[in-house]
Amino acid sequence: MTIASSEQIAERHRRLRDEVGEHVTVVVASKYVSVEEMAVLAEAGVEVVGENRAQDLERKHAAYGDAFRWHFIGHLQSNKTKVVNHLCELVHSLSSESAAARLTIPALLEVNLSGEGTKSGVAPAEIASFLLRFPSIRGLMTMPPLADEPEASRPYFHRLAELATEHSLSELSMGTSQDYGVAVEEGATLVRIGEALFRRH
Repeated sequence: MTIASSEQIAERHRRLRDEVGEHVTVVVASKYVSVEEMAVLAEAGVEVVGENRAQDLERKHAAYGDAFRWHFIGHLQSNKTKVVNHLCELVHSLSSESAAARLTIPALLEVNLSGEGTKSGVAPAEIASFLLRFPSIRGLMTMPPLADEPEASRPYFHRLAELATEHSLSELSMGTSQDYGVAVEEGATLVRIGEALFRRH
């Protein structure tokens, strides 16, 4: 992937932050950004990046370290928690007891609201038991089904916000480049943005 210039990304990042407001953290999803191109994000003033793979996280952190605040947004395997504990400030995608038992940093519990077998996440009925056993969980995350219209995501974001309120959780990671506006309207405190910043046109 070849990304836009640092000037383009900086301007889009500034507009995006203005749009979502100061109470929402923009997590730049850097899954398809090469180690070399991470320098462009640093030049653009990006502060928070989200990585999907522990191996990529290690490589990029070794090159850029404190240039960014690092979040983990991909599927978290329990055997990768040591890396994530050492390098990240927040996990968005906790979905197993084995990983939860090994995490030492704050996490968001991924909730599967669509019932899709291909998606990670716990069922809503499991939230209470996770919170009881793992006090490092500070919020919830979800990935709605892929859809052409951002509005199609609203029921899932609305339900996640209801669940967070029911369980007295303050953080909500929901919304990507396609539907972040709807997510913010429904109470997102973190949005995960990639394509909207990186496209070259």
